[in-house]
Amino acid sequence: MPRLNRDILYLIFEELQDDKKTLHSCLTVNKVWCEIIIPILWKNPWKHLKGNKLEKKLFLNIIISHLSDVSDNNLKSQGVYPLKNFHQKPLFDYISFCRYLNLNILDETIDTDDNIDNKSVFTIVRREILNLFINENTILTHLHIPRQFDYPIHLIPGANLCFSKLEFLSCNANINDNILIGLTELCKPIKELELIVEKNNNNYGIIKLIEITKRLLNIRILTTRYTRHDESFYKILEDSLIKHSNSIRDFKITKKPITKIISSFVNLNKIDLKVTGVTNKTTWDCLENLSLPYLQILKAKGVPIKVLTNLIENTKGSLIKIKIDWTSNNEVDNKIIIRTIYQNCLKLEYLKLLFRSNNILELENLLINCQYLNGLHIIVDNSFLWGGDLFDWNYLFEVLIRSSPTGLFKFKFHFEEPPKLESLKLFLDNWKNRHFMLLQTIDASYLYDDWDKYHDMIEKYKALGIVKKYNHIGYY
Repeated sequence: MPRLNRDILYLIFEELQDDKKTLHSCLTVNKVWCEIIIPILWKNPWKHLKGNKLEKKLFLNIIISHLSDVSDNNLKSQGVYPLKNFHQKPLFDYISFCRYLNLNILDETIDTDDNIDNKSVFTIVRREILNLFINENTILTHLHIPRQFDYPIHLIPGANLCFSKLEFLSCNANINDNILIGLTELCKPIKELELIVEKNNNNYGIIKLIEITKRLLNIRILTTRYTRHDESFYKILEDSLIKHSNSIRDFKITKKPITKIISSFVNLNKIDLKVTGVTNKTTWDCLENLSLPYLQILKAKGVPIKVLTNLIENTKGSLIKIKIDWTSNNEVDNKIIIRTIYQNCLKLEYLKLLFRSNNILELENLLINCQYLNGLHIIVDNSFLWGGDLFDWNYLFEVLIRSSPTGLFKFKFHFEEPPKLESLKLFLDNWKNRHFMLLQTIDASYLYDDWDKYHDMIEKYKALGIVKKYNHIGYY
């Protein structure tokens, strides 16, 4: 490893960009490794801030350490308490490595400083910090704008050059006119748009932003849950996407579409329909006769099984990943969708689906037919309290041992009532001499929290090499 050149090391470390712990351990190996890893960690530093106030304070201190003496004196002249409490300059120009700017997290981070105790001081400090991120010497590719953001970043000197390679924008549809007008000019090159739509007061100027962009590849329309929305706004919004219908590859929406806009996305590669607040009486003609021949990834929640079954049939065998979250279905519908999957998705690599006890035999048929399967997320609706299935864990594990394809090694079991310890032990005993297992258990019930004995048992199988990695997610 020490003899590898910088380019090869960069490619290796870039593959680990989401593994903060490993990258931090590699920082101390030598100077070369440190110089390669720091820009990777600081490309998007916001994703590493998990809401911890102390962590945000430390992060703010690093940002403030980049302020020039001129900026610091400017703050003092406006009555702002000195922010720089040390004189040592940072080892790297960390901000120059940033390609993401999350203004929502930035605002939260500035709020952690006890000396910034009123809106006037906050505004002054934020302006100086924004000048660090937005200038002619920085290039930003991803921008997150919070709700009711009021600072005209497009007027900051050097903004046009700074945002000349912008690829991604996340903003709220309830946005100030002046801010939106400035953004519309900056966002022509974006390829991905995440739009948070509110119940009302959405700015129709968003439509111009969508239409003026050159080529959108990824659209995410996120809505407030369980509320009625302005359908006239949604209709105009969906109609505006027609211009990009041939280019859109990835589409997510958290509300049932008003129009049949999805049918125009003829080259769609990924679709995510996480719909809330619908009832059994809701009509789904927006998805009728939907043919998506290039679709590889399907994610859904709250969409009727019959609608999804029809969609899967019309993908022409291209699906490689299916994630269907908790969706109400009876034994008949459950059997139909399992059968539809293994008859139409022979290239399937990952599946998340609710399985009912009476349809475990259909699961076996799926395992036999889908030989490329490497990951399986099984949802079990077996809450005795709420009248769920009396699920046969022994039969499930028997089928998995007998018929799993050789490449299947990632398992998630999501349940209300856990399998008996003896059943899980038998499953793991019979998995030896196969590919090591990555295992996760998810307990959705607040009634059961005695998982220590399961954890202790699985640790023994980790020592034997049968389980490579294991974690449990409990209700609490």
